[in-house]
Parts: sequence; structure tokens; C-alpha cells
Amino acid sequence: MSELELRQTTVEASADHLPARPRGRMPRIGTLLSGAFVLFLLAASIAPALIATQDPNQIAAADAFQPPSIAHWFGTDESGRDLYSRVVAGTGTSLLIGVTATAIGLALGLVLGVLASFGGRVVDFGVNRLVEVLFAFPGLLLALLVIVVYGPGPVTATIAVGLSTAPGYARIIRGQLVSIRSSQYVEAARVLGRAPGRILAQHVLPNALIPLFVLATLGIGQAIVWAAALSYLGLGAQPPAAEWGAMLAAGRTYLATAWWMTVFPGLMIVGTTIATTVLGRAMTRRGRSGR
Repeated sequence: MSELELRQTTVEASADHLPARPRGRMPRIGTLLSGAFVLFLLAASIAPALIATQDPNQIAAADAFQPPSIAHWFGTDESGRDLYSRVVAGTGTSLLIGVTATAIGLALGLVLGVLASFGGRVVDFGVNRLVEVLFAFPGLLLALLVIVVYGPGPVTATIAVGLSTAPGYARIIRGQLVSIRSSQYVEAARVLGRAPGRILAQHVLPNALIPLFVLATLGIGQAIVWAAALSYLGLGAQPPAAEWGAMLAAGRTYLATAWWMTVFPGLMIVGTTIATTVLGRAMTRRGRSGR
């Protein structure tokens, strides 16, 4: 079988198991709103000075605890700082933590998934037992254990969240790779005498990248929530850093008198989680119907 025949077999094998792509389907309103919100987050991360209305670190004691108004859209905190500007300034930090933690979890999950899929029965057994042991600990508890060992801080919190999400990614990636490994085009590559490393690099991993990308969009929101929870507990970013979890921790003391200090950072966390999840599910549906 030649290289051209192998490629044709790959395409035909993939097309036989995929549904026809619907025509003329418009994006849902939720997907459009989520996309607009994510674009706002990206703009706030890249150029916060263009979106913020004031200096996020400017202290004005006379304006402390001002409720939401035209001058201060989200109100002010205990130091008179504009809360909207601080939320915008904290977008980049929160997204960076979420994306980095997700990348760490995916990278470790990919390594474990590849080892379990192509390392033989003994390695597969060992990796599965390791993943099961890690699954015995709740994700946030595992992150807390890492922070207890290495100390609090935003970098440690990011690594801790990434490590705590790795077992879930490893199990999903292993199942995906096992499914691809048993496909017709991989079997054809084996018949041609291709080396296992070449099969992995040319046929298995490329077909697993799109599901991994979708999985990453679903995991960013979870990572942001966990990182914010650690900051809320005082184990992540520390006040006066403009980070959503740290802002929640600073506002909890004044929840009865200055509710906006907690509500608006919390809404940003919830909105980011919902938006990334909706976009991830939309890409999943599009991938199933349009590949």
C-alpha cells in the first residue's frame, strides 16, 4: 500500500463514521454572547488601560465604599479605588492563571495518556493505578496539599491547580488515544511497517489535537474558579493584587455594607466560566456535525 493509498484509507475511514454536516445552521444566541464576552476579556487582558475608566491602584480615602454610580460603575472598595477598573486590571491575571493551569494539566495528562496507551500492559496498569489514587483526592484538596508543601502564592496556586486537573485529563486522553490507535488508518500504517513513534507523531496525536483544544476551553473556567477559591482562602494572589479571587477575599469582610465589592468580581468569575464552557460545548457540537 502506497502513501497515497494510506491517506485515502485514512480519509475514508474517518468519513464513514461521521454524520453529515447540517447546512445553514446559525450560531445560538448563547454562543454569540459568550463569544462577545470572551472578546471583552481578551481585550481587557491585552489593553486594560483602554477599557478601565480610572487607575485601578489610585487610593482615594474620601471615596471609600461608594456604591455603583455613573462615576464608579462597580462602586469603590475600602481604599476608594474604582472597582470596575480593578476588575478589568485583574482580568489578565485571572486568565493567565486559568490558561497556564489548564496547559499544565493537559501536558501532564497527555504524557500519562500516551504512556498508558502505548507503553504496554504493565505501564498502562501502573498509570491507571496512579490516576485512580489521585482521583481519591478531591481536586481542590489535592491543590491544597501541594500549596501546604511548597507555600502559598500565585505561581504555586497555578501549578497546584494544574496538577490537580491532570488526572481527569489523563483518563480522557487515554480513552481518546486508545480509540484512535484501533482505527483503520493506524492499522494500515502498521501494515506498512511504520515505526511506533512515527505512527504516534503522524497519525495519532494530530487526530487528538482538536478534542484536546475543546477540552482545554472547558477546563479554563474550572481552573479560574479553583484559582479564585485558593486566593479567597489566602493561598493564591494576595491583596492588594487586582485578582478576582483576592478581591472576593477582600470584600467578604464588608459583604453586609458594601455588597458590590464581592458581587462584581464574583460575577466576572461566573461569567468567564459560563462563557468558556458554552464556547467549548459549541465547538464540540460543531466538531461532531461538521468534521
